[in-house]
Amino acid sequence: MESATPVIVAIDGPAGTGKSSTSKAVAAQLGLSYLDTGAQYRAITWWMVSNGIDIDDPSAIAAVAGKPEIVSGTDPEGPAITVDGVDVAGPIRTQEVSSKVSAVSAVPEVRARITELQRSIAAAAERGIVVEGRDIGTTVLPDADLKIFLTASPEARAARRSGELKGSDVHSTREALIKRDAADSSRKTSPLAKADDAVEVDTTELTLAQVIECVVTLVEEKRAGK
Repeated sequence: MESATPVIVAIDGPAGTGKSSTSKAVAAQLGLSYLDTGAQYRAITWWMVSNGIDIDDPSAIAAVAGKPEIVSGTDPEGPAITVDGVDVAGPIRTQEVSSKVSAVSAVPEVRARITELQRSIAAAAERGIVVEGRDIGTTVLPDADLKIFLTASPEARAARRSGELKGSDVHSTREALIKRDAADSSRKTSPLAKADDAVEVDTTELTLAQVIECVVTLVEEKRAGK
């Protein structure tokens, strides 16, 4: 795979569609780097919370957006992330961070900072990279070789996410996902949106293996045609 043409793949979509699992598996299977952009927004949110920044005050968030040093590993087998040298892979997945990440990531200064970081990582990926998030195909990497937008019904997404969150209530998870979708889709800066040239894949009735197979095929077709 090392000699294959490098390809930049953007995978967008709301929470619970299988973005992370699919992106990691596709990158590993095709020998590509991998970037979880949501983890970067979670990391800066974790830093804000840890440093007592008022999450309800966009100007306070904007003032310190450039302070934390966020380093993302791009190995799909074990994507590491650190903030100021501290491993935050676990802490960024807490409910506290999850409930605040939309507010922090809506601040334009935060998005500008993280977008710049994401572009530099993608540019440095010699073998090519799979980048997953909510605004990759539209804002971060509009010239990506392949753009994929994963969707699924709210019910399917809630069932998956509550499974991930080990026994959390499916109904409350569904409500939280719908609320998050609304926040991400309506923010002024880089909203969650499907790029005009993205391939939409509805994962509602598909197993994870089927989604991975579908995306791998799309990438291989794109790579063969480059």
